[in-house]
Amino acid sequence: MNQPLSPEALQQLFLEARSFSYWQERPVSDEQLHQLYDLMRMGPTAANSCPARLVFVKSEAAKQRLKPCLDEGNVRKSMSAPVVAIIGIDLEFYEKLPKLFPHNPEAPSWYAGKPEKILNVATMNGALQGGYLILAARSLGLDCGPMSGFNKEKLDREFFSEGKVKSLFICALGYGERSKLHPRNPRLEFDEACTIV
Repeated sequence: MNQPLSPEALQQLFLEARSFSYWQERPVSDEQLHQLYDLMRMGPTAANSCPARLVFVKSEAAKQRLKPCLDEGNVRKSMSAPVVAIIGIDLEFYEKLPKLFPHNPEAPSWYAGKPEKILNVATMNGALQGGYLILAARSLGLDCGPMSGFNKEKLDREFFSEGKVKSLFICALGYGERSKLHPRNPRLEFDEACTIV
């Protein structure tokens, strides 16, 4: 039987979690990245399509490849983070449906040869998986700094040179420096954003 999470867990995942730009000098291990993915991959996607593809930029050499792709305002926060995850989408995700959605052999035909549908499904579900990545990271005690400020074409040439994966966003991962946070920005109230019908 599912139970509500503890107040402490909700604080960690949502209420006290923030987007970080400054990082402590604490490493993130490969084991932690494996744990993060093992949690993230369990979130639902349409027809279990799982279109997200990740590159964890961790080494100094890889960071130097990433740096020229970043908007100026994102260089420092990315270069100082222990890891930057590139969240991309596989535009040939449907080729893995025989493994991921085996009870319906027709599933690949829902997408093959339909580029607009492929892009829409991959983008929506890849973005969902990116959200799961953030929650998975927070659940493991990591902080996140998601960003959209980068040159997509340059980044895709550098990290997804085969051409079938396209980047969605990037997310710095590590242990944030809370003392350098600005006050949290406001959020919309329920009645400003929601309707019950």
